[in-house]
Amino acid sequence: MNLTITKEQIIAGLQAVQNVVSTRTTLPILSNVLLRAEDGKVEFTATDLDVTVACTVEAKVTKPGAITVPVKKLFGIVRELTGEIDIETDEKNVTSVRSGGSFFKIHGLAADEFPPLPKFKDDKKVALPQETVKAMLKKTSFAVSTDESRYVLNGIFISLKDHKMTLVATDGRRLALVDEEVDISEKSSGEFIVPAKAVNELNRLLLDKGDVEIKFGENQASFALKDDKGFSVLLITKLIEGNYPNYRQVIPGEPKERIALGREELVQALRRAEIMTSEKANSVKLTFSKNTLTITANSPEVGEARETLAVNYKGNEIAIAFNPRYLIDPLNALAEDEVFIELIDELSPGVLKINGPFLYVVMPMRLN
Repeated sequence: MNLTITKEQIIAGLQAVQNVVSTRTTLPILSNVLLRAEDGKVEFTATDLDVTVACTVEAKVTKPGAITVPVKKLFGIVRELTGEIDIETDEKNVTSVRSGGSFFKIHGLAADEFPPLPKFKDDKKVALPQETVKAMLKKTSFAVSTDESRYVLNGIFISLKDHKMTLVATDGRRLALVDEEVDISEKSSGEFIVPAKAVNELNRLLLDKGDVEIKFGENQASFALKDDKGFSVLLITKLIEGNYPNYRQVIPGEPKERIALGREELVQALRRAEIMTSEKANSVKLTFSKNTLTITANSPEVGEARETLAVNYKGNEIAIAFNPRYLIDPLNALAEDEVFIELIDELSPGVLKINGPFLYVVMPMRLN
């Protein structure tokens, strides 16, 4: 293999893939990145066997071929170089890297030792703008559970049916749901759970332009990202096996009160109140009275905080307590100026909504 590539292209390719490489692996090949060069392009691929990321960039390829090299070493080298970089491999799996007066030799492993990429059927697929998927993940991924004893909750549930793509995340104490209308054929409908590691990578890789094509099979899914500049990334992930709980059951019925609030004002007041919470007393109380919302935090060992906001509220006084983090997270993920809190009573879950396809359910805490 023999090729010439700009520093920008090789850095872009390696940055896209190197995150999935595990530092503590017993298989040396999994510390390596696969370089495959042909037809004026180089594809970089890295995997930890659960998540695989491949990124294609442009290069001048004089002799096609493939090799695997330690990704951290290669990235460390090219990051310090300037100008164009020449890469050449020999039959002993040694890769030479030259640029200006710099020369390196890296010992690699044969390309055929690298785990092959799975194939997907063409019937289970859907395409939509990257920007849409990025926004949907932002509005849900913060609610994914980190409790490994309930592993089906350690990812985002994706449902493709009835011309809708629905994303759901929950950790048992809160639930975030967002859906978008999408053109889905009868054959392409289905449901699957994408693990948190793949979700984090997608959050990092998705762009504000271009499309993403999602394909899925029995136990794997792929996300193919393309932009108009010829830069393309493919992420393949194993899916979480098991049945996702019936999330529709936890969405409360008709609310007694629906209150409009300024998102930015509310999140700032909650952040200030959160300062006066502690591990033992980690709740803030929201009291709605005539045209006023009072947010109070009170922990015996720290002290107390009180925030007062003017709101349009005419109903009976109602007080409810929440973990402040569970309100701040969704408010940070939203871009809308106005949000709505729906309440039934102090013991029923609260619901946060916007003028759009988003819904967030949060369990209340006991009022002290």
